[in-house]
Amino acid sequence: MKIRKANREDSEAIATYLLLAMEDIVCEFIGQKDANKAKAFLIHFIQQEQNQYSYQNCFVAEDEHQIIAAVNIYDGSHLKALRIPISQYIKAKFKTDFNPEDETQTGEYYIDSLGVNPNQQGKGIGATLLQFLINYYVTQNGQTIGLLVDEENPKAKKLYLKLGFKPAGQKILVGKRMQHLQIKPEP
Repeated sequence: MKIRKANREDSEAIATYLLLAMEDIVCEFIGQKDANKAKAFLIHFIQQEQNQYSYQNCFVAEDEHQIIAAVNIYDGSHLKALRIPISQYIKAKFKTDFNPEDETQTGEYYIDSLGVNPNQQGKGIGATLLQFLINYYVTQNGQTIGLLVDEENPKAKKLYLKLGFKPAGQKILVGKRMQHLQIKPEP
C-alpha cells in the first residue's frame, strides 16, 4: 500500500470514500437527502482549489494502482477562508443558509473525514493512514492533529485513543454532539 498526496484526477474516488464518513453531514449542508447530489457536491469541491474539501487537502491510499482510502486534513486556522466558497455555492445553488459550527480552530490540523473502501475495511488501512498523518504532522512537523468522533461510534473512538489521541472537549456539528480528540507533539 502506498499513501500519497491526492491530485485532481482522484476526485471521484476521494468523494466516494469521504462520503462513507460524512454523507449525512453533506446532505444536511445542502438541505437535501440525496446521495447523488451529495456526491456531486463533494466532487465539485474536491476538484477545485482553496476550499476545505479540495484535493489539495487530501491524501489517498493506493493498492495495486487502485485508491482504497482517502483522508481530508487541513490547517484549522484556515477554516473560515476555506469555507467561503462552499458557503457561497450552497446559498446560490441550494438556496439554503450555511452556518455550521466551527469544527476546528487555530492550533490544529483537522482531520475532517476519512473513509476506506468497504471491501478493504478491517485490514488496518484506516489505522495506517492515521499513523501516516501522525508521523507527518505531529512527529516530523511538530503540529497538533484534531478530529471529531461521533459519540455513537465507540469503535472509531477506541482506534483514535489507541493511536494516542486524547480527549480535548466536545463540539457540536450540525446539531450533533461530537467528542473532540487531539494528538500533540511530545514535549
